Amino acid sequence: MTLLYTSDAERGRIWRAIFEAEAPDIAFMTPEEMSDPAAIRYLAAWDPSAELLARLSGLEILFSVGAGIDQFDMGKLPRHVRLVRMIEPGITEGMVEYACGAVLTLHRNLIDYRIAQREHRWAPIKLLPASARRVGVMGLGQLGQAVLGALRPFGFALSGWSRSRHVIEGVTCHAGEAELPVFLSGCDILICLVPLTAETRGILCRKTLSQLPRGAALINVGRGGHLVEHDLLSFLDEEHLSAAILDVTEPEPLPEQHPFWDHPRILLTPHIASMTRADSAARALIANIRRHQTGQAMEGEVTRDRGY
Repeated sequence: MTLLYTSDAERGRIWRAIFEAEAPDIAFMTPEEMSDPAAIRYLAAWDPSAELLARLSGLEILFSVGAGIDQFDMGKLPRHVRLVRMIEPGITEGMVEYACGAVLTLHRNLIDYRIAQREHRWAPIKLLPASARRVGVMGLGQLGQAVLGALRPFGFALSGWSRSRHVIEGVTCHAGEAELPVFLSGCDILICLVPLTAETRGILCRKTLSQLPRGAALINVGRGGHLVEHDLLSFLDEEHLSAAILDVTEPEPLPEQHPFWDHPRILLTPHIASMTRADSAARALIANIRRHQTGQAMEGEVTRDRGY
């Protein structure tokens, strides 16, 4: 069995050491070492070229080195090759930390205080208890549910929305397009964590943002393609929305003159909410290969027709 790795070199060195120590039966290989492309059964990559995929005639599984899979062109990926996104503790822990920090930043009005500081104003804002603040998560996969679980102890009124029905303790769950308006109307803080698919591209647009209560705020930790930038800017300038925390944009990085850089009510971070941790990711990958070897379901396998 051979795994071909084509991503970050430093992470590759860590992965190689772990594979050699803990899974010596799985040959770990980089493109420079590949002598027989047909022998490659597993590929770990971010966005492999069509030329590389064409050479790997024996490829069975493509493992994404990140949590997302929207970077892949499904049309270039042979139908028989299974696609698996990365699920590992570091990704979840990072997202939980970022989302909780972003919610508390908005809940405690820290963007308003940042503006007041720049203007040399001492301007206390009446504190709203967490129980009176409604936080909604759009996307109820592993990351969305982990975020909701971490927010529960603060006492926020929690809700969630996804394509399929979920039941989550302490969370009012909504499902499907028909229930999206009632979900949005109950969000003082909206967190976007849906996968980026053809159906969800541009989902944060005038139609949906207008259904948020006046004064609501947005946290986008999904993908930049979820957001229609002009619509967000309009709603901020019209004061329908109070603030936005954006960890993802399209493109990344943003052009130097992009309006997001200087908007006083946008907090921008460079796609750092959740990062794959090299050591735990290598072990998660080994565990998934073992599941495949024994005929078990792999964690994070993507259903092609759904796109996640």
